[in-house]
Amino acid sequence: MVAFATALDPLRIANRMLGYEAYKWRLASHDGKPVHASNGVICAVDGSLDEERRKMAGPERPSMVIVCSGVNVEAYSSKTAFAWLREEYNRGVAIGGLCTGAYVLASAGLLSNKRCAIHWENLPGFAEAFPKANVFADLFEVDQNIYTCAGGTAALDMMLKLIGDDFDDGLVNRICEQVLTDRVRNPTDRQRLPLRARLGVQNSKVLTIIELMEANLAEPLSLIEIADDVDLSRRQIERLFRQEMGRSPARYYLEIRLDRARHLLIQSSMPVVEVAVACGFVSASHFSKCYRELYQRSPQQERSDRKQLIAA
Repeated sequence: MVAFATALDPLRIANRMLGYEAYKWRLASHDGKPVHASNGVICAVDGSLDEERRKMAGPERPSMVIVCSGVNVEAYSSKTAFAWLREEYNRGVAIGGLCTGAYVLASAGLLSNKRCAIHWENLPGFAEAFPKANVFADLFEVDQNIYTCAGGTAALDMMLKLIGDDFDDGLVNRICEQVLTDRVRNPTDRQRLPLRARLGVQNSKVLTIIELMEANLAEPLSLIEIADDVDLSRRQIERLFRQEMGRSPARYYLEIRLDRARHLLIQSSMPVVEVAVACGFVSASHFSKCYRELYQRSPQQERSDRKQLIAA
């Protein structure tokens, strides 16, 4: 809902600031029925995809189609919707994706060799499912006629970019004042809070070590390699992690690798053994043992519970 609202309302405000209807929009769902957002709000639509296809054969064809999706997007599959998106793209219509919308665009075959953005929580599974897509943890990406954003308030940044291209910075600034935001963020600004704020850690050496760990999950670094990189001894690193993180560096490294594995299990159909390898485990049995110790369920149970939740 956040991504949907912050993509749509800047267009309304732009019209208000300009004094005329520069932008028009209509909403469509697959079957023309109202859509339930993840927060329970029901969104009415103007028609179905079949009705849109008929409109697009005439003068009502839009300049852009934007897909908005949220949780459980990996379970979505519609040959009709995918074909429709490809048709419009091939006819020169710009295609956009909000939040996890990049997953739908990639499933439609529109993101091969294209730069794209998706919400950080979905990025690991997306990268594994669509290796030909050039996905980044950016706020938004524009590659030729494809627009994708990470969701949340990043939708506002992407739409302000579009409005700025159509008009000028003066209009963009007036819209920012209306929505009470003090700046337009750059596409490459980080999605997540900086580590210092996210973890509540101030020690720069510990933050550097954690960044190294997060950048090396498939092939974990040894503590000796980390020590050489940060110019500390193993004993110093052990002491710092006990003080700042309340556990050993090895334990913390294991936890972030298992967190990555959990995202892959939930968001992809990768076999458990491949998830284990992607997260730096030498065997599926060792991976399962560590996973069960941390989450009190096996990787197989995690995936089974997720499927049941989606089905419900």
